[in-house]
Amino acid sequence: MINKKNLWFLTLFSLILVLSVYYVTMPNELLLTNNSTTVNKTEDTKKEEVVVNESDLLTSLRVESDEEVSKEIEDLKSVIADSKSSVEEKNNAFDKMKSLNNIKAEEENLQNKIKDELKLSSFVKKTEDNIKVVIKSGKHDVELANKIMRLIQSDYDKKMYISVEFKE
Repeated sequence: MINKKNLWFLTLFSLILVLSVYYVTMPNELLLTNNSTTVNKTEDTKKEEVVVNESDLLTSLRVESDEEVSKEIEDLKSVIADSKSSVEEKNNAFDKMKSLNNIKAEEENLQNKIKDELKLSSFVKKTEDNIKVVIKSGKHDVELANKIMRLIQSDYDKKMYISVEFKE
């Protein structure tokens, strides 16, 4: 009779065996092609300057927001891990962590929606019923801001307070 340890050992051994046979039978041209491409890419990057698509402003806003969220999540994790915390405190901390993750996902979805439909780089920050959008553009366009507000509001049933800010 096979127990769980033996079953896992056989499964992993079979997987390693299949992968090693695949690697050995792989054509050498494929390996050489991948290596030469990598070498050419590194040589090309040394010759040319690196072009950044997104602005430093949007990147810094995202990093700042991510740091705030991760700090808050770490604080909530410490509450959950603390043996002195009550069950209610742990449940509240867990619910808050879930809501933070949901808000982060909503922000990313809105950024992707703006990028897909309006072809604009943006940063979105959401708090309860407020949404702040920062657009990388030197031109302050009222019509574009209106389109962005309508686009975002279409995702929500209740009225949201949406602010659009243009920065260079």
